Amino acid sequence: MTIDWGSVTHITKVDPADPLPDDASVLGHTDLVIVGGSDGVTESNTLATIERIATEAPDIPVWQEPYSGSHVSKDTIEAVDNVAVPAVYNGDSANFVDKHVDFFTQAARKPAQLTGANLPLVGDIVESKGRDAVTDLTDAVLAEGYVVQNLDSKAAAESGVDTLYTPEQVAGAALATESFFDFPVFYVEYSGTYGGPADVEAAAQYLEDTTLLYGGGIQNGTQTRAILDAGADAVVVGDIFHEDPDRFIDTIP
Repeated sequence: MTIDWGSVTHITKVDPADPLPDDASVLGHTDLVIVGGSDGVTESNTLATIERIATEAPDIPVWQEPYSGSHVSKDTIEAVDNVAVPAVYNGDSANFVDKHVDFFTQAARKPAQLTGANLPLVGDIVESKGRDAVTDLTDAVLAEGYVVQNLDSKAAAESGVDTLYTPEQVAGAALATESFFDFPVFYVEYSGTYGGPADVEAAAQYLEDTTLLYGGGIQNGTQTRAILDAGADAVVVGDIFHEDPDRFIDTIP
């Protein structure tokens, strides 16, 4: 599915391991939902979360952003609009190059050889769909250039991040995302803490065709507007959706 980024300013990241609010229909006020997390996430609770979102906010597009291939299956791929795969610039090489090369190396093999491989594929997806399954999967994958800017976050631990980027380095990563890698999304991730507009301002000056997302610590509309005014196309909120749906509504521009 192609996202109309001109109509997207607010994105909600939903962690399948965290309880959803009793009334998850508040997601109908956001523009896009990304389902993903690390601790406690399984293919089963991911699919259950995606299905509940589809029931309570049926008009909202949904992406899956897996931290592990074990979180993805034939059913999750078919239930979402895209599978977003982060390439973390300031992480270790395994989280930028190695795992992606390995993924597509395996995907390029004969379909029968993919069964049981450590890919975002499980069960009988390859046996049942053959090479079409590989085509469907690669068509669904969307790459995100990522910079993780909170060393104390789970995202940093998962991605091997031990160094924060300066605004100048964030700008360089943004330029590489658009001009060299041609990824459709560049994501500045502060993961649980509010980083302010400096990195967004640095990145925005180099992005014309690439969508610029900021996530981390958004608690109110004032912070949302500050990030959008700095040049982000959309903010990504997460914790506040799970913790306080009423305050979550206040983050929507």
